[in-house]
Amino acid sequence: MLAAYAAKFDADDPIAALEVGERPDPTVPEGWVTIDVRATALNHHDLWSLKGVGLAEQSLPMILGCDAAGIDPDGNEVVVHAVISDPAWKGDETLDPKRSLLSERYQGTLAEKVAVPARNVVPKPAGLSFEQAACLPTAWLTAYRMLFTQSGLKPGDTVLVQGAGGGVATALITLARAAGIRVWATSRDDAKRAKALEIGAHDVFGSGARLPERVDAVMETVGQATWSHSLKSLKQGGTVVISGATSGQAPKSAELNRIFFLQLRVQGSTMGTRSELAELVQFMANAGISPHVDSVLPLTDARKGFAKMNEGDVFGKIVFTV
Repeated sequence: MLAAYAAKFDADDPIAALEVGERPDPTVPEGWVTIDVRATALNHHDLWSLKGVGLAEQSLPMILGCDAAGIDPDGNEVVVHAVISDPAWKGDETLDPKRSLLSERYQGTLAEKVAVPARNVVPKPAGLSFEQAACLPTAWLTAYRMLFTQSGLKPGDTVLVQGAGGGVATALITLARAAGIRVWATSRDDAKRAKALEIGAHDVFGSGARLPERVDAVMETVGQATWSHSLKSLKQGGTVVISGATSGQAPKSAELNRIFFLQLRVQGSTMGTRSELAELVQFMANAGISPHVDSVLPLTDARKGFAKMNEGDVFGKIVFTV
């Protein structure tokens, strides 16, 4: 079957480590099913994998990808939940010490077929295309958990979304607006700030700009470059929820004095549960919202999509069709 996979690691030029070609059909353990993939979305996780982050060399070659929408063996249209927990684990799958994501221990979704545990599929929303539905399992699920499980935000509160443009950030803006939360967003790029307004932000600011007032929570995926601004933007008792650090993981200062004196809360967040994915699907149907797709490419052109993400020239999700 056709697949996009990591054949080696290259920390300096991850695109050089990407191969697009034939791989064996997936093996299907007991309790798993094969999904015929119709669309699959790209994430920064895939670029990090090509750099050798979170992926062991003995696992190569590894088909990349965490996101997929497709057809199950019974002909149902489904979305794949990418968090694979131990079969004996009960409760929140993201807290299982043995958990992994598709494309870490098990072959990923950037392929014509993917094998997943039967419990890891949820019905695809009827109102979303396969291309839109493929955006949900990583970026949109991550955003949903950040906002509705981890932040403590409620309708009428104000949230700051750092780094408008990426898949998680665009999802955060749209979901928060639909939930009655005032949304402010930042970006270094004029065009991305304009697009953030189009998809629901109430106001936008340049990166690091002084805000009109402090906010109840900050949604942080950029990390090192925006960390100080995130902390300075919070009200006393506010919360910064962090689910990524695309600019680096080591800010010049953790600003511990600010955190304890203002009683700020720093909350990590990783992916989301299967039940949260089902909740997200229903929330989007009720609110009449859909994911923002930057571009759609055939899987044969996966290299173009990876290069586009690597250059940072993205607003929304890059999707591959199969």
